[in-house]
Amino acid sequence: MSMNVGSGSSSGADPEPMMEMNMTPLIDVMLVLIIMLIITIPKQNHSVNLNMPVGTPPPPTKEPVVVTIDVDFDGTILWDNQVMADRASLEAKLNSVAAQADQPEVHLRPNKLVSYKVVAGVMASAQRLGVTKIGLVGNEQFQ
Repeated sequence: MSMNVGSGSSSGADPEPMMEMNMTPLIDVMLVLIIMLIITIPKQNHSVNLNMPVGTPPPPTKEPVVVTIDVDFDGTILWDNQVMADRASLEAKLNSVAAQADQPEVHLRPNKLVSYKVVAGVMASAQRLGVTKIGLVGNEQFQ
């Protein structure tokens, strides 16, 4: 009773080379690369950076000048209750506000039913032209 161990050839020939690829090192390298990728991906922030005032402001010596921009439900833009004919006339008024050394406060009052695109366009125009004192008025209607 004998037991045959090996390939069956009793001669001292070299064993046949293995024809399959060894996948273990390849998987190890891929796992290390995935971990390195996960570590190096920056954290995504969905925040808006704002320049907030530092300290307490001095008390106002005079009442600020206030300009009111109303956006009606159909997208009509009113500057101090005067209808703006087009976007160019609004931007001309915003440009004159931005050119002043002591800018007046711009109060933007959108209607509840107006499209967001119109209000965002007014705010983008104001920001692009350099208006720094702008605020939304009447937000209680959206609650």
